[in-house]
Amino acid sequence: MPTLLLLGATSDIAVAIARRFGAAGYDIQLAARNSGRLRPLQTDLTIRHSVTCTIHEFDAAQPSTHSAFYTSLPARPDVSICVFGYLGEQEKAESDWSECERILLVNYVGAVSILNIIANDYSSKGSGSIVGISSVAGERGRQSNYFYGSAKAGFTAYLSGLRNRLFHKGVPVLTVQPGFVHTKMTENMPLPGPAILVATPEIVATAVYKATMGKKNVIYVKWFWRWIMLLIKSIPEPMFKKLKL
Repeated sequence: MPTLLLLGATSDIAVAIARRFGAAGYDIQLAARNSGRLRPLQTDLTIRHSVTCTIHEFDAAQPSTHSAFYTSLPARPDVSICVFGYLGEQEKAESDWSECERILLVNYVGAVSILNIIANDYSSKGSGSIVGISSVAGERGRQSNYFYGSAKAGFTAYLSGLRNRLFHKGVPVLTVQPGFVHTKMTENMPLPGPAILVATPEIVATAVYKATMGKKNVIYVKWFWRWIMLLIKSIPEPMFKKLKL
C-alpha cells in the first residue's frame, strides 16, 4: 500500500485529509506535537479503512529534530503533506517578539526545514509527492495579519521554487490555497463575506486528494478565491494602504 505522511495531524483539515486518503487505501503516518492526542484518530482509521496507521511526535518549531524524525519513520512516505500552521495574535506579535518569532518559525522556517529533508529523499529516488497547505493571506499584506501573511507568502514562494527544482526529478509539488475554512482555529473569528466563501475541512480534503492524484501545481479550494485575490492585488498601493483590512 502507498503511505501518506501528515505533518500537523491534529488539525481539522489534517483529520479530514487522513480520512480521505485512508478511504483510498493509503497507510497513514500521523505526526504532531503531543502525539498522544492522535490515538482516537489512529484507531478510527485502522478500523474504518483497514490500513496501517502509526503516530509520531513532531514539532515544527524544533528544526534540529526534523532529520531524526524523518529517519525514524517506519517507512518512507509516498506522499507528504505539510498541514501545520500557527495563526498567532497579530497585535501581540507587534510588541512581543516571542509571539512574532513563533508565527514565523512555525509557518515558514519549520515548514521549509522538514520539507527540505523530504525533498532531498524524494529527489534521490525520483519519486514521491509533496503538498503544502499555504494561505491566501500571503498574497497581499494586510494590517490585520501581516506576520502570518508574510510567513505564508514566503512558504508559497518556497513551494514554487521547490516545484521548479523537483520537476526535473519527476516529483510533483502542490500548493494549496484553501481560503476561509471553518475549523477550530477560526471558530472564534468572524469570517467575512457570505457562507459560500467558507470551505469545510472535508471540502479541502477532497480537493487535496484529487489535486495530488492529478499532479496539479497550485489549487484554490474554492475557485473564486483566485479571482478575489487577483482583485485585491490589483488595488493601487496608495489606495490600499488606507483600507482597514
